[in-house]
Amino acid sequence: MKALTFSTFGNSDVLEYIEIPTPILKEEEILVEMRAIGLNFADVYRRKGNYHLKGNPPFIAGYEGSGVVVDTNNNPDFKIGDRIAFADVPFANAEFVAVPVSNVIPLPESISFETAATILLQGLTAHYLATDSHKTKIGETVLIHASAGGVGQFLTQISKLLGAKVIGLTSSKEKAEIALQNGADKVFLYSEDWKSQVLSFCPNGVDVVYDSIGSTLSDSFEVTKNCGQVVFFGMAGGDPDFINPRMLMDTSKTLTGGDLWSYLTSKEERIKRAHQLFDWINSNQITIAEPTVFKLSEGKQAHDYLESRKSTGKIILIP
Repeated sequence: MKALTFSTFGNSDVLEYIEIPTPILKEEEILVEMRAIGLNFADVYRRKGNYHLKGNPPFIAGYEGSGVVVDTNNNPDFKIGDRIAFADVPFANAEFVAVPVSNVIPLPESISFETAATILLQGLTAHYLATDSHKTKIGETVLIHASAGGVGQFLTQISKLLGAKVIGLTSSKEKAEIALQNGADKVFLYSEDWKSQVLSFCPNGVDVVYDSIGSTLSDSFEVTKNCGQVVFFGMAGGDPDFINPRMLMDTSKTLTGGDLWSYLTSKEERIKRAHQLFDWINSNQITIAEPTVFKLSEGKQAHDYLESRKSTGKIILIP
């Protein structure tokens, strides 16, 4: 089979689209022929050598995708041709993937392969952020960093669905338009003294900030109300400052970490959370921007585009 691989760490030049052996199935695994694969910043971090990585060279990144079962490996719950998706299975950047049966998310006919690869990681992340990391209440005001990004767009829509007012932060007027189209009540630009603007719009501070930038963590606390919360779930802009516990005590603010793998802990959890997303999509309560599509063989260009920060929605790879 063909796969997008890398044998050394570095920029996108290390990526190679090469022939490697098709996976040999272990017990409780099925073989899936991939139809669409989600590209995420975590894959860039893996390529650079600064994120957890499984296997041996040539390494294969990717954890999210959808496809068709081509070998059930005698697992009675599946048949050849079943449509499935997954959000947390390694080595996804390949034509075939060995998928543990516990990680399989059945794909309804109403959800396309491309939609599944577009929504699962980012949509499930937004879902746990708004329902677990912070339990969003009607009437709250939430601040979302990178609100035009993949997680940001879902998080905006889910927060609105749960009754919150949403302030978005973006890096350009074009991205601000996207955030507004997704339902944000107000959007500010990072380049325009956003902290003063947030506090002008919400004088006592916001109820919760979702910070995926990292380097903005101290700023996020400055615009959070007393007894409010900051949810830290990414470092797209670099490492965060250290937070003084005395500040947390004096203001009764809370710092919460967020990682999707803490919540996708069972087959039942994966299916329940994914099907909540599917239901919202099928009922048009959540809308999805068209993904940017590259062939799997064009992985280098896809990585370059993701790192350029020009993308506003999801990038998917098609084998």
